[in-house]
Amino acid sequence: MGTQVFSMRMDGELLDRLRTHAAKRGMSVQDYVVRTLIRDDFDERFKAAVEETEEFYGRT
Repeated sequence: MGTQVFSMRMDGELLDRLRTHAAKRGMSVQDYVVRTLIRDDFDERFKAAVEETEEFYGRT
């Protein structure tokens, strides 16, 4: 899988908060944002899979 560039604009206050959260975890802002997006994507896919399973087997 190759990599691509993604850029976004954000205000200084948000960037400062992201820097603080990333620093607490010893990460760069870029790594922190990417991990957050990956985690959120996983949560959504997991929730969808649970809902599909419940529909297939019937909710208990």
